[in-house]
Amino acid sequence: MTNHRWIRIATRESVPLRQGRTALIGEREIALFNLGERFLAVDNRCPHRGGPLADGIVSAQTVVCPLHAWRVCLETGRTERPSDAQACVTTYATRIEGDTVWIAIPDAACDGHA
Repeated sequence: MTNHRWIRIATRESVPLRQGRTALIGEREIALFNLGERFLAVDNRCPHRGGPLADGIVSAQTVVCPLHAWRVCLETGRTERPSDAQACVTTYATRIEGDTVWIAIPDAACDGHA
């Protein structure tokens, strides 16, 4: 079982609807997306060539990488396009408390950053 720590990552209004924003937690760059009723978070590097997913176009629960149009599912982290790609990005649990968005980060990534 992986231990994790909940970290405040943003306020609800700091991430516009259907858009992404970047947050740095330790050495980890996270892309946080506002889907309206919920927020989803993934590593901010496309598995193809490291494109910034937070700058991509959001459609339903996916984001299209702005560099080479790979489509990544924000819920699972798996690539949906190209369909033969076996790549994925790390996803992170999120929760909303009032106006604050929290993200669960593995303890090893949090050391010294709480």
